[in-house]
Order: sequence, then C-alpha cells, then structure tokens
Amino acid sequence: MAMPHTHSTTAIANRQLLHSPPPPPPSSSSSSICLSLSRNNHNYNYKKAFSLTLNPDNLPNFRLRHPNLVLLRKPIPSSCSSTSSSSDRFGEWDSLTAKFAAASNIPFLLLQLPQIILNARNLLSGNKSALLAIPWLGMLTGLLGNLSLLSYFAKKREKEVIVVQTLGVVSQYVVFAQLAMAEAMPLSYFLITSAVVVAGLLVNFLNYFYLLNPPSFWRFWEDFITVGGLSALPQVMWSTFVPYIPNTLLPGASAFLAALTAVVLARMGKLSDKGIKFVGAISGWTATLLFMWMPVSQMWTNFLNPNNIKGLSAFSMLLAMIGNGLMIPRALLIRDFMWFLGSSWASFFYGYGNIVCLYWFNSISREFFLAATAGLFLWIGMALWRDTVVHGHSSPLTSLRELVFGAQV
Repeated sequence: MAMPHTHSTTAIANRQLLHSPPPPPPSSSSSSICLSLSRNNHNYNYKKAFSLTLNPDNLPNFRLRHPNLVLLRKPIPSSCSSTSSSSDRFGEWDSLTAKFAAASNIPFLLLQLPQIILNARNLLSGNKSALLAIPWLGMLTGLLGNLSLLSYFAKKREKEVIVVQTLGVVSQYVVFAQLAMAEAMPLSYFLITSAVVVAGLLVNFLNYFYLLNPPSFWRFWEDFITVGGLSALPQVMWSTFVPYIPNTLLPGASAFLAALTAVVLARMGKLSDKGIKFVGAISGWTATLLFMWMPVSQMWTNFLNPNNIKGLSAFSMLLAMIGNGLMIPRALLIRDFMWFLGSSWASFFYGYGNIVCLYWFNSISREFFLAATAGLFLWIGMALWRDTVVHGHSSPLTSLRELVFGAQV
C-alpha cells in the first residue's frame, strides 16, 4: 500500500515428554519433521503459510497433545521448501505493492502544487480577483471524499494510502485557506470547513493508533461522513447536467433524509445484520463514486464544449493516470473491490480518457499518446500476471473472480 500489520496467532500446546533411551546417532536415512501452520491475516482475505523443519535426531522423542496442532513425520521436506518459497514470493509482492501505493503520493502532490503556488503568487501580488474563478463548492465535495476514504483506509490499516488521503485533505485545505484570505470563500464556510478537517484528521489518527476513547466518537464520525457523502453524491450528479435539467436541491435533500433515517435505524438496532453492514459501507462507496463521477463530468463538459479540451493539461492528466494506476496492484492483491474499481476507473476514464480526448483534438503528439497507452496497459498486465503467480493461480481471471466475488472456500 511495508506497513505494520497486526498478526495475532497463538498456539498453545500441552507437551508431554516421554523419556526413552538416548536417540540413535544421525544417519543418512533419518527423516525430517515437517511442521506446517497457517495463520489468518485479519486485514486481508487470504492466508499466509509458514513451515518449520525439525531434525528428530537432535531432539528427544516427544508427542504434542493439541487438537489444532499436528506434527507430521515426512521423509520429503520438499513440500516445506515449496510452501516457504511461495510465501516468500507473496511477501515480496506484498511489500512491493505497498511501496507502489506510497509512491502515488508523488504524482498526486505534483497535481496540487501548481494551483497552490499560483494562488500564492496572486495573493502576494494583490490579484485577489484571480482566485474567484476557483470553484470552492466543488472542492468541498472532493474534501468530503478524501475524508471518507481516509476513514475507510484507517480501518483497514493501510498506512500508505492513509498518507495519500491525508495529503489530499491537507492540500485542499491549503487552497481553502488561500480562498478565504482572498475573500473568495465566505469566512463562515471556511471556519466550518476548518472544524471538520481538524476533527476528521484527529479522529482518524487517534483511531488508527487505538487512542480513541470512547468508541462512540468513531461511530459518530462514521455516521457524519455517511450522511454527508450520500447527500452530496446525487446532488453532484444532478448538477452536472444543469441547465438541461432543472436546477434544484431536491436530489441532495432527499438523499440526506434517506441517509439520516438509515443511520438512525442502524444505531437503534432496527435493521438486520446485513442492513447494518450495508449502512457501514455507504461512506466508502459514496466517496469512491464521487471520485468516479469526476471523469464523467469532465467528459460531459468536453462533449458540450470541445474547445475547452485545449485548456486541459496533458501533464496533469498523465499524473492522474499514474497516481491512480500505482494503487491498482495493491487493491488487487488485498482483494479490495471498491478500491480497485475506483483506482482503475480514475486511471482509465479520468487520466487516460482525457489523454484520448486531447489526442483526438490534436492537442498532444502521437508519440505522447502511444507512450501513455503502452505504459498503462503494460502496467495493468504486469499487475495481473504477478498477482496470478503469487496466489498460485493458472489464470488472471481467477484473481479477478476472487476480487469481485471473494475466494471460494
């Protein structure tokens, strides 16, 4: 996403030593004891296996008495080495995908810095009117999405992606502060935004380090982002097509009432277990769908005003494609369908999709387009191939099936 994972594997066995004559001297015919254990990784939907080979010639005869721990005397320790090799491959790819996810901070930071620097220059030169063109209401939606995903990944203990989402929150807040200084954003809205940002960061990091007490604080925060996210999503989608449809707040208001009702019923225990689980997953999915809607909105704008495509930065679209693409292998490895869908969608339809539009309208060179195309598809192919290998599958389709439907037990 290397990240600290909490593995709680405890094996308690009552051992009864049976005294016997000294063991015979080592011989070439002596066999090894192969002890194979598997432990559940509570963060992921997979099992890691490890093995231990003991030479009985160097140990007294003993017997284990535990229903869940079995020693098998095998003359062929090759299975142990095979399991160990498979585990090593998985561990290497696990570490590498975490580094890929951490590296996505670089393109995302490069996406935000130009706007922040430009705003600072305009403020220093006294050109406050230039900041009036920045749509701060739309940025509030992005901020809510980052906070929701920050909470989602904080629960999953994916520290590399926590840094990515935190960077998104902080960089957008810096822009809000610049807008407030230029009086392009009402002070009251900025103060409310500041309170939400500070509370969101504090609650998430206290929860990540197990310092949040009582747990009701976390539940209240989850309810807040659930109601906020579900209210914003239909309103943003509706606003995309104005003025072709009436300009109204009805979609957002209706979604707000529905989300509030669902949260209250869940907290009162009036919903089934599946219903409570569904409500708990709303915030993550609404945040993902908010970001997935961005390329749809951009494509709609390009369709209505083809001349505006020339105002897009090809370098910015490339950074968006790279940043989201770097997270795809990690999402695939840990079988997080929501994360995989959001990252793939943004990489293909927002980053690469706008590069296609730029090429279609002759705004970029053919070499730039072909390089971006080859790079993206080779990267996705590599991710699918490596995931297939480390999981021991014969086809990438098996990995994709596990991603969508879960591993078959």
